[in-house]
Amino acid sequence: MAGSTERTGTPLGRLLRLGTLPVAAAALTGTVALSMVLVAFGNITDFGTNQQFVQHVLAMDTTFKDPQLMWRAITSPALQNAAYIAIIVWEVLTAAVLVLATWLWSVGFGQNAFDRARRASSVGLVMVLLLFGAGFFGIGGEWFAMWQSSDWNGLDSALRYVVLAAFTLIVVHLPGAVRRGD
Repeated sequence: MAGSTERTGTPLGRLLRLGTLPVAAAALTGTVALSMVLVAFGNITDFGTNQQFVQHVLAMDTTFKDPQLMWRAITSPALQNAAYIAIIVWEVLTAAVLVLATWLWSVGFGQNAFDRARRASSVGLVMVLLLFGAGFFGIGGEWFAMWQSSDWNGLDSALRYVVLAAFTLIVVHLPGAVRRGD
């Protein structure tokens, strides 16, 4: 069973094709897409739960309340809600891009199709990294000192998304993720 002589039209050839890097890139992109769809869906359908999270993080009301930092707090409910709605919009856009990327991987044939899938995946995955890396780690964790809160600390959850998105981005950009000559 030499790999170079195996025909992709045979049952074994079709099965082995499932083990290719483009299929892995599609599966990983689809996994992140599903996660982002569910995150956005949850924030829309259970608006109040994470709205409280955003309000507490921005208000810095469960931090150490260091006077050197408390000037950063945002206590305006209108600004807190605007920030939360912006997060939800970003999540919906991210989910849409990743769903499109997953679809492009699954229907793509040939060099140009997989290049488009790779680019779409990259855009969506970078959006995830910006939301959870820059948004949760940088802005929430450091600027609003979320790390100081034992009640309203989303850094562990954000880390899971950053790791999954970063790993997927690496797989998507491995040289074999785009098939040559299909």
